[in-house]
Amino acid sequence: MRIVDPAQLAAHLDVHASLRPRVVAAGNHATPWRLLEAVDKAVPEYRLFMLGAQAGIPTRDGVRHETPFVGPGMRALPDLDYLPARLSLVPRMLATAHRPDLVLLHVAPPRDGQLSLGIEVNVLPAAIEQCRRRGGLVIAQINPLMPYTYGDAQIPLDAVDIAIEAEEPLAVSDPQAGRQPETSALIGERVAAMVRDGATLQAGIGAVPDAVLSALGRHRHLRIWSEMISDGILGLERAGALERGTELTTSFLFGSAELYAWVDRNPRIRLLRTETVNDPSSISAQYAMTSVNTALQVDLYAQANASYAHGRIHSGFGGQTDFVVGALHSPGGQAVIALPSWHAKSGASTIVGQLAAPVTSFQHTAIVTENGCADLIGHSQREQAANLIEHAAHRDARGHLREQAARLGL
Repeated sequence: MRIVDPAQLAAHLDVHASLRPRVVAAGNHATPWRLLEAVDKAVPEYRLFMLGAQAGIPTRDGVRHETPFVGPGMRALPDLDYLPARLSLVPRMLATAHRPDLVLLHVAPPRDGQLSLGIEVNVLPAAIEQCRRRGGLVIAQINPLMPYTYGDAQIPLDAVDIAIEAEEPLAVSDPQAGRQPETSALIGERVAAMVRDGATLQAGIGAVPDAVLSALGRHRHLRIWSEMISDGILGLERAGALERGTELTTSFLFGSAELYAWVDRNPRIRLLRTETVNDPSSISAQYAMTSVNTALQVDLYAQANASYAHGRIHSGFGGQTDFVVGALHSPGGQAVIALPSWHAKSGASTIVGQLAAPVTSFQHTAIVTENGCADLIGHSQREQAANLIEHAAHRDARGHLREQAARLGL
C-alpha cells in the first residue's frame, strides 16, 4: 500500500481515465467522500456501482449509475441501471457481468498489519478480489474516525494499492429516529410477543423494525445474525437481552456515535461478507431464526412489495428475500413482515387486493400491523386472505378488501 496526497491521486488514474471504468465504492453510510470526489475529478466518464448510495454522490454527465439496492443518492435518477438481485448473489454479479476496475474503500488506520473496512463490509471483499484479479486498482481513504471492526472487515495492507489519509466524520442516525410513533410502537410490541427467548434475530431497516428491537428488552439469551446492526441492538445489549459471550454477526452498521464507539475494537462484533451473512443456508442454521422486515404493501395473496413506490424502483430486494427463505428453514424459525395498516401520506390501505408492483418476497410466517397478526403458514389461500382482512387490515379498508377477495376467488 502506497500513501499519496489526494492531489496526486489523478496521476495514478491515467490508465483508467480513458477507459470508462466501473468504479465500485463503499456505500450506505461508509461512503469515502474525499476519495470519491478525487476520483470524480480525475476520471471524465465512469460507471458508479454502490449499495444504498447516499445523497451527494456525483450525478454529473459522464457518470452512469448502477446498483442492486437503491439509496437516496441514486433514487429517481433518469440514467439509473437498477440490477435486480438478491443481496447474497451480488458478489457473483461482480465476478461476471459487472467486474470492477476501481474499488474505493473507507477504512480505519492499520493495526498489526491489517486495515479494517469499519462499518461497511457487504460486497466489498468480493469487489476487492475481482478487481485485483483483473489488474484494477484498489484505493482506500484512511480515516482515524472509522471504527476498527473484525471478521471479514479486516484486510491486509497489500490488498490496497493506493491510499489517501483524510479525517472525515461519519454520518450518524437522527436522534429523533429513536422516538417511536404510536403505531410503530404497537406493532413492535405485537412482534416482540412472537419472539421466543433464545431466538436469533434479523431486523431490517426502518421505524417498524427499530420498534421491534425496542420492545425486546425484557427477552433473554437473544442472538444476532443480521444483515445490519443499529442502535436497537446496542439497546438490547444494555438491557441484558443478548446471550452473553456469543458473537454478533452482521455485514454493515449504521447508528449513533455511541454505536460506533461500542463496535470499535470489539471482538464480539463480527462483520462478515455478504456471501456468508445473507446465504440462506447459513441463515437457516441459526436457532429459531426470526426475520423481521417491513414492506410498502401486502396483497391478499400474502405477497409483499418492499421495492417499488408509485411504479418506480424505490430500493430493491436487499436481504429480505434471503432472510425470509433462510428463516423459514430454521428450526423454530419465522419470517415476519411488519407494517402499518394505513399509509398516512397517501390515505390508503397498505393491505391491497393484488399488488400492481413487482413482488419482493412471499410465503411469510405472518403479517403484523397495529391491528393484529395475520397468520399465514399452514393456512389455505382463502384463509390467508381472510386473516389478512380481519386481523391486519385497517377497519376502513376491510369492506373493500372483502369485495376484492370475492372478485379474486379468495
